[in-house]
Amino acid sequence: MRHSIVAEFFIVSFFTALVLPADEILTLSTEGKTNYTIVLPAEATPLEHTAAKELKQHLDTVTGANFAVVAESEIDVAKPQIVVGNSKRAKEFLPEIDVAKIPYDGIVIKTIGKNLVLLGHPQRGTLYAVNSFLEEVVGVRWWTSTESFIPKKPTLEIPAQNIEYAPKLIYREAFYRDAFDGVFATRMKCNGNMVRTTPEYGGHHRFQYFVHSFFPLIPPSKYFAEHPDWYSEIKGVRKHEHAQLCLTNDAMCEELTQNAIESLQKNPDAKFISISQNDWYGYCECKKCIKIADEEGSQAGVLIRFVNKVAEAIEKKFPDVWVETLAYQYTRKPPKFVKPRKNVVIRLCTIECSFVQPLGEGEQNKPLREDIEGWSKIADNLFVWDYVTNFSAYMLPHPNLRVLAPNIRFFTDHHTIGLFEQGDAHCSAGDFVRMRNWVISHLLWNPARDETKLFDEFLSGYYGNDVAPILKEYWKLLLDRAEKSGVYLGIYRNSTNDWLDFETLNKAVTLMNRAIETTKDETVRNRLRREKIPVDLVVLKEYYTLRRKAELTDTPFIGLENPQKASDGFFARCKEFNVTYHKEPWSEEDKFELFEQNLRQKLKSDPTAAPPDFCKDLPKNNWYDIQSFELNTHKLGEWTFHVDDKKASNGRAVKMPGNHFEWATSYNFDDTLFDLKPSKTSTTIEQPIYRLYAAVRCDAKTTEGNAMTLGVYDYQEKKEVTSKSITVPKILGMEYQWIDMGSIALKPGHNFWFAPPKRPADEVEAVYIDRIVVVRE
Repeated sequence: MRHSIVAEFFIVSFFTALVLPADEILTLSTEGKTNYTIVLPAEATPLEHTAAKELKQHLDTVTGANFAVVAESEIDVAKPQIVVGNSKRAKEFLPEIDVAKIPYDGIVIKTIGKNLVLLGHPQRGTLYAVNSFLEEVVGVRWWTSTESFIPKKPTLEIPAQNIEYAPKLIYREAFYRDAFDGVFATRMKCNGNMVRTTPEYGGHHRFQYFVHSFFPLIPPSKYFAEHPDWYSEIKGVRKHEHAQLCLTNDAMCEELTQNAIESLQKNPDAKFISISQNDWYGYCECKKCIKIADEEGSQAGVLIRFVNKVAEAIEKKFPDVWVETLAYQYTRKPPKFVKPRKNVVIRLCTIECSFVQPLGEGEQNKPLREDIEGWSKIADNLFVWDYVTNFSAYMLPHPNLRVLAPNIRFFTDHHTIGLFEQGDAHCSAGDFVRMRNWVISHLLWNPARDETKLFDEFLSGYYGNDVAPILKEYWKLLLDRAEKSGVYLGIYRNSTNDWLDFETLNKAVTLMNRAIETTKDETVRNRLRREKIPVDLVVLKEYYTLRRKAELTDTPFIGLENPQKASDGFFARCKEFNVTYHKEPWSEEDKFELFEQNLRQKLKSDPTAAPPDFCKDLPKNNWYDIQSFELNTHKLGEWTFHVDDKKASNGRAVKMPGNHFEWATSYNFDDTLFDLKPSKTSTTIEQPIYRLYAAVRCDAKTTEGNAMTLGVYDYQEKKEVTSKSITVPKILGMEYQWIDMGSIALKPGHNFWFAPPKRPADEVEAVYIDRIVVVRE
């Protein structure tokens, strides 16, 4: 029985699209009337009934005619027919097509004389054939789950059809909020685990444990006390906190296998089960595990040997179930010798990548590219968990559009049969998320599609021909700027200031304003108001930085005269468009209400402060200060706090408890650095040099030891620029002390970070940051 599905997957490569030149035109309706009948099998499946219903509904709307749906036993053979599904009539028209051999999700669209046949793989292929016909031939467009374009063609003429097609990707998931709608997902031909597709619409792939399943299968609360040897040995100690399983322990393997089999027995619809590592490091360092890892040249060797054992046992009970595991973080490098079994799927993740360069080219993503190439040499079946959003800020501009299609093609060129494209599923008004979902879904079905035409079609169809050129200019502006900046565009980004410069932002805001003013359609205007949220959020988040830059360069700022009033309008718009999350919801601090509260508080802060003594005699364009409300604060409410402090230069400061040593407060320098003028003219210095200061203090009950550490890190070069440890006596008390970091060749993208000492509260209670000052030397 396995492996009927497996066999179907493997023959996709030679069952591809074939479209012959049209030699005949079929007229399905004339002036709102039709002679055609939609024909169903005598014993039609629920899916085939759905396919006929969808076809009739749309053809009736397009033409104004009434397309009758009848069983094949009731047809008038003298009349032209649209045959839907695997019927005797379909076999009479297409005797060469063996439905049992149509690959998974494959479709057939063919004309025979005046008749049209729409059928496909029994799971959902017939419905996909109908949807493909409606979209590609009739001209229907489903932009979202609630917004579509249905053409009006009382006389509907179509060219002759001769299409046989099956997708390379048998698992296709675009992880956006709107994509969960089952009917819309079917129209987009997405079939992943998270969509809500009912059986009559073909259902969808189901996972037993979607990912990170080690502890769900062997929970420490149940097993660790009696079986500590089942868990990782780390530095000589068996532990389960931020650890994995000991994959060379036979007893653990036997128990996990039994638990996995029992879980599949309880969930018979699942055709995938994840046997995969937890979402952190902590792999086992026992002698057996390390010996295998050394032999294989990768921790993946230990994992694959273990998963192969589990998969062999599962196959005996469930021959049609895939066993999925991860090549992720410490297991991403392929092993030297062991190969995955035929029922094992290797899922790679692009979590560390930059999404301004395609994975298949350039230096930014060379490590992952080499790993995927390595896995494709030893594994027939790869899955990829790809990331197409910014987890830290859904609603900021994320200029990755040019890599979406090349990356999908790179995956499918390297044995990828399943692709999970993780977008911002929790946000209803992210960065053009409807366009992203539509384009990605079409590329998942057919990676050969021209992505430029897809983007153009969506912009014209969804926003209108009058607005589309403006939006194309907007996106070209942002994408060109991101590429030129050389930014490493990862998926955890709280700011755009290392790629989106002042001039480009001004132009982007102007273009979105022009688009809104251009359209005469109120529905489109509201869509554009929603799509302008990302650039408006940049302006709000970076308001004082942008204003500072405008003042330093004497440049008009297309921004806000009253940021508090603007924030009222912004959050009213968020409410209008049902925004409830602004980032991936990991903890309480990620709630949208707290995000709104913090941004409003920041915009109410007073940016003015007296210059420090060492800047009093300097020209205004020679230095600037960065107030505490402009700093990046991580785990607000736990690692960091914004507090009132009378001794701070503007009455506010960032407080960090002394009980951790995380880089919890930081600042990313942008190209405002280049707007500063040197204090003295020199012809010998080519690289601008800056003096960097920070005003800090601490509360402590000791006068000894370290109080805090601060430094500058270059994330592009992945190296430390400078750092200093500050002792308690130097900053103890209520008065802020200036820490001179020295002369540094700062550049945009450098990150100035602050970390407390990780000492008990009865030693160092807290450290405080008032402001940063940058002086051009």
